[in-house]
Order: sequence, then C-alpha cells, then structure tokens
Amino acid sequence: MSAGQNPDSFSSRDTLEVGEERYDYYRLDAVEGARDLPYSLKVLLENLLRTEDGANVTADHVRALGAWDAEAEPDTEIQFTPARVVMQDFTGVPCIVDLATMREAVVDLGGDPARINPLAPAELVIDHSVIVDSFGTPESLSLNIELEYERNRERYQFLRWGQTAFEGFKVVPPGTGIVHQVNLEHLARGVMTKDVDGATVAYPDTLVGTDSHTTMINGIGVLGWGVGGIEAEAAMLGQPVSMLIPRVVGFKLTGSIPTGVTATDVVLTITEMLRQHGVVGKFVEFYGEGVAAVPLANRATIGNMSPEFGSTCAIFPVDEVTTQYLRLTGRSEQQVALVEAYARAQGLWHDPSADGYVEPRYSEYLELDLSQVVPSIAGPKRPQDRIALSDARDAFRLVLPDYADHETDEGQTSLADEASAESFPASDAPAVSAEAAHEEPAQGGARPPAQGRVSKRVPLTLADGTETELDHGAVVIAAITSCTNTSNPSVMVGAALLAKKAVEKGLARKPWVKTSLAPGSKVVMDYYEKAGLTPYLDKLGFNLVGYGCTTCIGNSGPLPSEVSQVVQANDLAVVSVLSGNRNFEGRINPDVKMNYLASPPLVVAYALVGTMDFDFAAEPVGHDESGAPVMLDDIWPSPEEVQQVIDSTIDEGMFASGYSDVFAGDRRWQELPTPEGDTFAWDAGSTYVRKPPYFDGMAADPAPVQDVHGARVLALLGDSVTTDHISPAGAIKPGTPAAQYLDEHGVERKDYNSYGSRRGNHEVMIRGTFANIRLRNLLLDGVSGGYTRDFTAGGEQAFIYDAAQHYAEAGTPLVVLAGKEYGSGSSRDWAAKGTALLGVKVVIAESFERIHRSNLIGMGVLPLQFPEGESATSLGLDGTETFDVTGVEGLNDGATPRTVRVTATKESGETVELDAVVRIDTPGEADYYRNGGILPYVLRSLVGA
Repeated sequence: MSAGQNPDSFSSRDTLEVGEERYDYYRLDAVEGARDLPYSLKVLLENLLRTEDGANVTADHVRALGAWDAEAEPDTEIQFTPARVVMQDFTGVPCIVDLATMREAVVDLGGDPARINPLAPAELVIDHSVIVDSFGTPESLSLNIELEYERNRERYQFLRWGQTAFEGFKVVPPGTGIVHQVNLEHLARGVMTKDVDGATVAYPDTLVGTDSHTTMINGIGVLGWGVGGIEAEAAMLGQPVSMLIPRVVGFKLTGSIPTGVTATDVVLTITEMLRQHGVVGKFVEFYGEGVAAVPLANRATIGNMSPEFGSTCAIFPVDEVTTQYLRLTGRSEQQVALVEAYARAQGLWHDPSADGYVEPRYSEYLELDLSQVVPSIAGPKRPQDRIALSDARDAFRLVLPDYADHETDEGQTSLADEASAESFPASDAPAVSAEAAHEEPAQGGARPPAQGRVSKRVPLTLADGTETELDHGAVVIAAITSCTNTSNPSVMVGAALLAKKAVEKGLARKPWVKTSLAPGSKVVMDYYEKAGLTPYLDKLGFNLVGYGCTTCIGNSGPLPSEVSQVVQANDLAVVSVLSGNRNFEGRINPDVKMNYLASPPLVVAYALVGTMDFDFAAEPVGHDESGAPVMLDDIWPSPEEVQQVIDSTIDEGMFASGYSDVFAGDRRWQELPTPEGDTFAWDAGSTYVRKPPYFDGMAADPAPVQDVHGARVLALLGDSVTTDHISPAGAIKPGTPAAQYLDEHGVERKDYNSYGSRRGNHEVMIRGTFANIRLRNLLLDGVSGGYTRDFTAGGEQAFIYDAAQHYAEAGTPLVVLAGKEYGSGSSRDWAAKGTALLGVKVVIAESFERIHRSNLIGMGVLPLQFPEGESATSLGLDGTETFDVTGVEGLNDGATPRTVRVTATKESGETVELDAVVRIDTPGEADYYRNGGILPYVLRSLVGA
C-alpha cells in the first residue's frame, strides 16, 4: 500500500446517521484500550486512525496510544494532523508571505502557482494592531481605527490580496474582534466534515494556532494549542505536527461559584494551583460532576489561561452545555445535532450520571471545590501570582519597595524594613491604623500615605486644568481588555452593572486613570446596547476604543503626556489593572512598573479608587451626593442581576447577525487598493512586506547535504536563552541595524513600530535576530545586546548582523554554541528563520526546547547536542575556535547518524573533539533537513505530485 492511502488496519470505518444525513467516521471502540482514555487522547486516537498511511502513521502508533500507560513518562512520538489553522495578524503575516513566495518558486520550477494553497482550512483574524491612542471619548473607536489603517496599510493590502488569491484562506478584517473569541463564537465547527471518495467523513474539530492562547477553544471540547509560525505553515500545507503522547492531568471540579466571585477569580485560582503542581508539556482535562455546573464562557476563560499555567491544553469534554452554546452562537441545527451524535457515538460525551459512564484514567489528579474560591487579582508581574482581594493592599505594600525608590515621607517606614519579600502570609502584614485606613482623600483624590508604606506624593496638573497628586501605586491604566474575559458575558455584564450603580451613586473615575473598553467581538456591544448599559460605562471613561487585544499585548498606547512626564521625572511606581492574561514586566506600558490582572468589574472598581493602595473591605470607593460613603459591596451586582441581563439580552439572532458577513469588512477594508493575480506584486519600497529569499536558486531536486568546514562562532550563549532573546518582538532600538535599515528607507523614528508588526519584512527581522538588548554573548565581556566578535576584522566588536554579512562575503559558515533549554519562549518562527538567514549552519546546545529544535530543522539548520554532562565550558571552548562538523553527509544515505564528529581548532592549533548527538528525531525531520527545510520539502512534494 502506498503512503497516503488509509489501510484502516482496525476495520474502524463505519456510518453515522444524523437526521437525514449520513456520515462516515472512524470508530474509537475498534481500538483496544480506547474506552477509558482521557477525552483529549481519544481525539488524538481518532486522528491517528483516520490518517493511518503505513508510513508517517502506522498501526503500531494507533496501538501505542490505545495502550497508553498513564504513569509512564512520554516516550512515544506520534504525528498529529490538525483539521485547521487559525492565526492572528502579527504571527500570521509571515505565514502568508511564505505561501506567496512559494507560489513564485513554483513558477520558477515550471509549475502552476495556483497549486500552492492551504490544504487545511486557514483563517486569520486581524486583532493585534489596534492601539489605544484615543480613550474616554465617543470618537475613540473611529480615531483608533483610522490610525490603525494608517500604520498598517501595507500589511492589510497584502492580507486582502491573500484573502482573494488563496483557496481555503480567509481573513477576518480589523475592527471585528479577537481571534480566540471569534474562533469560539463562529469559526469553530465542533465536528468537521470532508468529502472523500464520494462519502462525507465526520471527524473532530482540531487545530493549531499562531498564538499561545489558542487553547481558549478547549472550552468547547475542541483540541488545539498554539505553535510557532513554521509549524503553522507546515500544518496549512498538510504536514503533521510531531509530538510525544503526553501525560494527562485530570482536574476534578466540584461545588459552585459563590456570590461575589467571578470566572476571573476561578481561573486565577486554577492558574496558581496548576503552576504549583507542575503541568508544563502536559494536557490538562476537566472532569467530574462539577463540570456541568461550569458555564461555557467560564470554560473558555479557563482554557484561555493554559499557557499561563504551562500546559499544552486545558480542555473540557463535550456535553449539553457545549451544544447549548453552539446553538446560542448561531451554529445550524444540523451542525449541533452532528456534534452531539458524533460525541455520543465515539464515547466523547461527558455525563458522569449516565449508566455505563466510564471515568477516564489520568496520569495525575487535582481537585477544586469552586465554593472555596475567593475574589482575587494577580500580580504585579506574573499571572500565577494570585492575591486574595482582601490581601491586595498589604501585598502591594510588601512588594512596592522592589519597584519604588526608597524615599519615604517623613515619619513613614518602608515595608522592606518590616517584612520579608519572600512570602506573604496576610497575618504577618504590618498593621495599619484604623485612622489611617479611613482618612479622607486629599484634594483631587490622592490619599495621604497610611502608616507602613513607601510614598512619594507629587503634584500633577492635567490637560483640562485639574490639579491633583500622583503617588506610588497610582492606577494609571484600567483596561477591560483581552480575549480571556471579554468573551465572558457574566463578567462583562457584571462590569457594566457595577458602572451603572457607581454612576447612580454619583461616583467617577479618578482623573489620572486611562480607561478603555476593547471587547473581543461586536456581540458584546450589542448586548450592552440592548441592556442600556453603554452610557454608564461611557460616563466612567470606559468608552469603546476598538475590537482587538489592545492593552493585554502592550498596545495600551501612551499615557497622557502630563501623566507620563510626572511619572518619569519622579520615577513613580505606577500601576495598570487589566482584565487580561499576561502582566509581565515591561509588557503593558513603558511608564508602568507594576501590572495586575483582575476581573472586568474590579477593573472598573480600581478606576474609581485610582490606587492599588486600597482595602475594598474597609475603605469606601467614594461618596454619594449626600456625602455618605459608598462601599464596593454597595455597587457590586448580584449573580441574579447579572443573569437577568444575560437572559433578557443575549440570543441566537445576535450572533447570527454579528457574524453574517464576518469576512467582508467595513468600508475601509473594502476600499483598500489591492493587487490581483495568483502571485503578489511586491512593492520594492515596502518596509512591512517583502519577498524573502528562502527559495532563491532552489533546484527541483535537493543537493546532497554536506559536512561543515571552517565555521566560526557567531554567538556563545549560556543557559535559558529564549526565542525572545534570539528574535525580540518589541520595540526597535534606535541605532541598531534594524533601525539603520528603516532610517535608510525614510522611516521616521516615531514610525519604527515593533519587530512584531514588521514580521513580514525579512530585512528587518534578520537585523533583529540575536538583537535583544538583554542578550549576553559570552564572546564579549560584560556586553549586552546584539553584538559579537567579528573574526573577519581581527576579532573586533561588531553588531551580530554586520559580522554575519562579513562572514557571508568570505564564504564562512557559522555556528552557535549554547547551554541548557536553548530556544524556550515565544516568537518562535523568526528565531529559526533569522538564524538560518544569518548563515548559521549548526547550533550546538546542551539541550533544546522542543519546538525551536524542530523549527531549526524546518529552516535547514542542524541542531546538535553536547555529549551528556559536557558543555562549551567543560570542553574549554571560548568561541574563538574554528569548527568542522563531519559525518553529516551520512544523511544522504537515507539514515540519520546518531552522532557526528565536531572538531574545534583553537588559534594555537590545539584541537578539541567531541561526538555531538544529532537532534534530528524523526524520519520526517530528516526529510526536511535533506531538502534544506520544511518549505522546500513541501514545495518539491507539490511540484512533483
């Protein structure tokens, strides 16, 4: 049997009737051991059954998964073929750039460019580009969208061309929503169908996405997770994702959420628990009687945070809650019926009370009683650092000395003098007098410092003439943002009702707070308008600023200039509070040192009080018109109030209408001048989208791989070098090679934008490779940033990019030496692409992060591992050596050598020799490497087919 045909070794193909429709499907019960597998592994098992071809997926792979040993450490590799791919615009643009380039390469090879199309459905949502420049006005939405189009016109023209040129590729235009919420509410199918040889085959909806929070879709029982761009491109072109059969953590939910507690509080609690337990690289699966009591929106919120606790996925099984949600969000009755019928037929339906229900076996077990969850926030720099809201003020005071200068007002003491920063037991917090806790706000709203805290009150005059004060801990950003929470009606309605009650009490936000509302889909504003809640949010400054990620990914926009100047001039440790999923240092805003995650209602509450130095249990959030204190409990909506609004406003028609023309876009999108044709008309003057050189000079057949001789070390790196070190996604620093390139092309410094926004331009990204300002290249002493020693110029210090160009001119191949865990982190695609385009042929590390290792092979770079227990240091390598790598040519014989010989020759002539382990781990990876990378491999396969 030839590869590509399904032998169905288990005779598993059968027929399922749903209404008047008939579907073929692959029965899981045909495989021994399938009955009590975890839900997520059953989905993987079906994937193997359906894609068995005797080569990449064999009957032995299927049996291995059916016989999964829950206790064993993962050691069996399988090939997972996702049903579809989702992308956001930052990471999706380079994927489409590569497809466009492949089309031209097909022409060069004498083929038909129209053959290059995604083989799996691919959908891209433009959500990462809108920035909160304008806020607090009715015009904010239109102003921000205009600026978005002005900044990103070139990228959008390119994506619009792709939308028309590629079959199977669709774009959700700007101003529509966030990829994960749009995926949840509209793009997800639950069960996919495909016509194969005259029959309609039904199979589980699975996916990979170019964003880590793709796991939000796990909330409706769809298995998927985030990957790097190279893996996503491969999946689009029909290539499987290599993975080890994982350990699966069973997470049992019991009880119900108490009054005053939100889904955000639940997810922060789960994040803390799973981080403490340790789930990196594992699947997490929720089960038990309590699952039925978890609303779908809450499930999605939990799934969304999977990257924050480190698991590959965090999935809920399909049940009646799932099908009710699919029906509510406008899926057809036939589609909903198919999802239920398929899940029941395959043993994927979750109902622990049903006769014959078999509880899955898991590798590890955790349990949470939802009734024990308390209101929480997380911060000031990691999502797993949960703090009970009742402890928030004291926890803030404890860590403040780490962020603020240690000047204190006369008579005040720093908490650093009184408590250890290593832990925070609330009972050990320094006492604060009742008098201090209830002092009236000073003029303009700033509170005088209570006993036991670092304080630095400075005057502030706002643009409208308001005179007030800023202090450490001032909340300068309060943002209802992010897919995590804006997809959840319970917390969004809760925020709006809290705003309504606050306005009715005569309360207002503090004047120094930059407020914003950025929902994940237009449906949110539809139910706000229907419920009459929008005016109350507007009154507090939470005007609609855009439909996109905004503050959660750092697109918070600048603070008002007068606030920014006071913060910078006085080195104030000010705060953001956002309903997002990440709060890493430096991520949200350059002026903000401390970032806290909170539910949307708490975001509104913090905007009212304007400071983190606040105890909601003891202090009023304001005073009503009669001067009476208003406590948070006075304006916090009850669960019944929230549910009443949800029940009376949200219906199926709202989703059907909102998504009826989701790919059409508004007038701006439709009027974009867009190139036509099967191949893209590249603009030589573009600084955002350029044709990369991956296929330049590529022949129809690959040349034999060669040993490496005379290589020089471009970078000597230590442990835990991440892909963000290798390929930063943030700001472009003036004076660097990337900035110099933009200068030469007439781009003003204010328009540099970020590396992330320019991922479609390889010229910028090559110059940004190894350019992180915190990278330590050990070839240099005490120097941080993108520098190396250039041995073509006598070993002088030079930018890494400049040195690489000199080596290329001299015909000298390059090597990178690294320590443990090389390549962990995000921004994965350009970390490998940039490495290859700089001329690096080999990376030798003590250990690799799995995806980056695979991506290096995908770009034709050979990953080698030092022998066990050895390192560059132990071998006496300092990076000045010349390297030869022999034995690589053994790959030309069709096998993969276990080791190759590395000889490092020092300037003295002394040599160091080692047998480096070849980290090409699968036959498929060997094929990619022989072809110079995954894209040339796929291209040749398509042309030769």
